[in-house]
Amino acid sequence: MNQKTLHLDDRYGAEYAGDYLFKEMFWGKKSRIMQKYTKYNQTTGSVEETDLVAIQAASIMACLHSQPPSRPITLEKLLSEEDGVPQGVGDLFSQTVNELNSISRTDLRFLLEQLSEENRTQLLQSLGYAKSSVACPQTSPNNQPEKSSSSS
Repeated sequence: MNQKTLHLDDRYGAEYAGDYLFKEMFWGKKSRIMQKYTKYNQTTGSVEETDLVAIQAASIMACLHSQPPSRPITLEKLLSEEDGVPQGVGDLFSQTVNELNSISRTDLRFLLEQLSEENRTQLLQSLGYAKSSVACPQTSPNNQPEKSSSSS
């Protein structure tokens, strides 16, 4: 079974400093997590809704086998929009869990097909396949559209 220890210094706050041990998740656990946070149409069996944040948070908790004595990571904290973990911590944990569990191309393709463009981008970012853009690109003087001149 693959495992990885992640050491965090105090850059995200003293509360999160310490060692975190992650272990690979078994297939059954991964499948149950995906089923728990996915709603299917009872008639057609098609996916109606998928809570990707909850799937990722539950996956982190399933793989997290030890953390600092203060136990700063809980499922509730990972899911919280008001008092959650810092973005950097969440990104590191997601990347570690995804590396350990190697989400298959088939799983990824299935999830991507169910999502809107915005949700697809968020998923790819959470999986480490796309970087989030911090600022919009600015138009440089060389890229300005040419003004049309009319001749009479």
